[in-house]
Amino acid sequence: MIQKPKGTYDVYGDYSKKVKYVEKVIESLMKMYNYEYNRTPIFESSNLFHRGVGETSDIVSKETYDFKDRGDRDMTLRPEGTAGIVRSYIENKKYSDPNVPLKEWYYGPMFRYERPQSGRFREFHQFGVEVFGSNNPLLDAEVISIPVNLYRLLGLKGIKVNINSLGDSDSREKYRKALLKHFKPHLKELCSDCKKRYKKNPLRILDCKVDHDKKCMDKAPKILDYLSDDSKKHFEEVKKYLDLMDIEYTVNPNLVRGLDYYTNTVFEVEADIKDFGANNVLCGGGRYNNLVETLSGPKTEAVGFALGMERLMSALESENVDMEINTLDVYIIPMSEKEMDYSYSLCQTLRLSGFSCDIDYMNRNMKANFKQADRLNTKYIIIIGDEEVKSEIITIKDNKLKKEYKIPADELIEFLDNNIEED
Repeated sequence: MIQKPKGTYDVYGDYSKKVKYVEKVIESLMKMYNYEYNRTPIFESSNLFHRGVGETSDIVSKETYDFKDRGDRDMTLRPEGTAGIVRSYIENKKYSDPNVPLKEWYYGPMFRYERPQSGRFREFHQFGVEVFGSNNPLLDAEVISIPVNLYRLLGLKGIKVNINSLGDSDSREKYRKALLKHFKPHLKELCSDCKKRYKKNPLRILDCKVDHDKKCMDKAPKILDYLSDDSKKHFEEVKKYLDLMDIEYTVNPNLVRGLDYYTNTVFEVEADIKDFGANNVLCGGGRYNNLVETLSGPKTEAVGFALGMERLMSALESENVDMEINTLDVYIIPMSEKEMDYSYSLCQTLRLSGFSCDIDYMNRNMKANFKQADRLNTKYIIIIGDEEVKSEIITIKDNKLKKEYKIPADELIEFLDNNIEED
């Protein structure tokens, strides 16, 4: 038997309905925020991720799915969403669009070759937003508010925001020199990855999962002490707007995020989920004012975030959050084979009128059909017998209230419109 690849999973049954429910909430939220949907290819030139995400990030150095296509070109299955969105922004010359800031969102599969574990897969799905063309700190706060409000809408409790500032280029250079000086006498204590990071990007040492408990990490210089006046002002403005939105946050000076392109604001959002450990961090993001230029585009300020759907779904399941699994509006039961034509014609009419509808294809008896209607979480059951076909008076049953009605066929749509809207 052929089995699915390690680190992947099938989506079906009630779980698939829950996933579609969350996706629907996301789409509705993006409409409220006036963000535009953007979809990019699942695979792109490897150079995009090496230049954009950064050679020193774990994603590029250890986790990408790289391959050569038949034209001997180096290709990579996308490991994250931002680089592709930025490539699309540059290639399609969106920077000339008068609609500024340009606010976009994306959702789709990503791929990283890493050890599968709870809430972490080799194929996973990511929802994120990217905003281009403005350095306004209000946008930093708005971007942070999106996952916070999403988690609140879905019913998660104990939402916490951790924020930090990595500063502008000058701030980071001063901080980089301070880190080099601090970690130089401790190089022997660091893991092999951190020894490489010391030479290429010492900020990444602070994000190490192996060395994070060592004393030299705890005593490392803090980026907030090296911020320029402009970076300090930007960070204070972000915090002011978060206060205005009633979003609680904690300033965490050790938060650097795992990607090389961040500048100024970085953040993570977590929820208080029992026995979830490090998986409590449900999303992260920040500002990346140099990435568009790094990928050969014009100087463009930008800010965004991303969250993993699998970890979110696991959090919702752990917290026993009640999600509205789709219900079926109407289930039609033909009493015999001779009523099937009329029944299916009615089913087609209801579907084209905007109602979800299904029919008994299996010639079940009445008791089995009522069980099937319950399994489908059906709102209304329509029973079609010889009398209904002749008289065109429909017998319809409210499957929740267990009430039965006789409705003229030409009034059925109006009846369902009125009653299903009330539900």
